[in-house]
Amino acid sequence: MFFSVIIPVYNRPEELRELLSSLSRQTQSNFEVIVVEDGSELKAEDVCVSFQKDLRIQYVFQKNSGQGFARNKGMELAKGDFFILFDSDVVVPDEYCYHVEKAIKERNLDAFGGPDAAAEDFSILQKAMDFAMTSFWTTGGIRGKMKDPAKYQARGFNMGISKEVFEKTKGFLDPNQGEDIEWSIRIKKAGFKLELVQDAFVFHKRKNTLWSFAKQAFSFGRNRINVSRFHPDAIQLVHLLPSLFSVFLISLILSGILGWKLFEAQLLVFSFWVLAVFLSATFKTKSLLAGFVSIVTSILQLSTYGMGFIWELLVKTFKA
Repeated sequence: MFFSVIIPVYNRPEELRELLSSLSRQTQSNFEVIVVEDGSELKAEDVCVSFQKDLRIQYVFQKNSGQGFARNKGMELAKGDFFILFDSDVVVPDEYCYHVEKAIKERNLDAFGGPDAAAEDFSILQKAMDFAMTSFWTTGGIRGKMKDPAKYQARGFNMGISKEVFEKTKGFLDPNQGEDIEWSIRIKKAGFKLELVQDAFVFHKRKNTLWSFAKQAFSFGRNRINVSRFHPDAIQLVHLLPSLFSVFLISLILSGILGWKLFEAQLLVFSFWVLAVFLSATFKTKSLLAGFVSIVTSILQLSTYGMGFIWELLVKTFKA
C-alpha cells in the first residue's frame, strides 16, 4: 500500500519542519508527502526543499482558500492508494504508517480517524490543553476514546481516506467550518467504512495561548451548528452537554452573587467536577502543576465550546 500524506500549511514553516522531521523517521517508507501552502506570507518552500533527500516531497503554493480546499488540492495531486491528512502542528510517532496500514488491511477500512496525545516534552500548558481536548470530563469521549470505533467522526488534523472515497465523495465542501466532521458524516452515508484507529495517534503540539485556545473552542462549538446545515442529524444529545455546562457555570456565578439557595448544591457539584479533572489530569500527566492548569483549560474548553454552540444556534434561528 502506498500512502500520500497531505499537509496544508499557513504561515508555519518551523512547525512544518518538526512534522516533516518526524515523517522522515517512519519505520516504513511507502509514502509521498504533498505540502500545500495556502497563501502564506511566511512561506515553507525552503523547509520542504531541505527534506528532499529524506522524503518524496512535493511543494505546492496556492491562493488562500482555507484548509479544507487546500487538502482537496493535495488529494487531486496525490498518487497514493490511500491519503493521510495532517495539520502542520502535529508530530508523528515512528510507527504511525505501520499501525495505519495494519488497521486498514485487518479491518478493511475505507477511511479512518486517529486520536491525539501529548508527548513527554510538551510544556505544562500544552499538556493541559491536550487533557482538555481528550478527557472524559470534557468532550474527549467524542474525540478519540469511543467504545464503538464505527461511531467516530474523523478530524482533519489526523485522518485518512482511500483514493476511491475521495473520487466518489469529492472531498471537502467547506474550507474551514467543521469541514472534517461534515465529510466524515458524508463518507459514512455513502456506504464507506470509517472507524477510529486508536493506535494511529499523533502528538498534537498546540501552540495556543489560553485566549487563542478559548477562541478555538468557541469556533468548534459554532462549527457543529454549521455542519448541521449539511446534515440536520449531526447534532445529538452529547453535543448539547458543553452548552449545559456553560449555562450551569453562569447560573453558579449568579447564585453566588445574588445569594440564591441553589448556590451550595451547585458549588458541590462543580467542586466534584473540578476535583475529578484535577486528579485525572495529574494522574495522566504525572504533574501537579499540569493538573491545576488542566482545571483552567477544561473550564475554558467546555464553556467556550458551549457558548459558541449557543451563539451559532441563535444566529441560525434568527436568520431562518
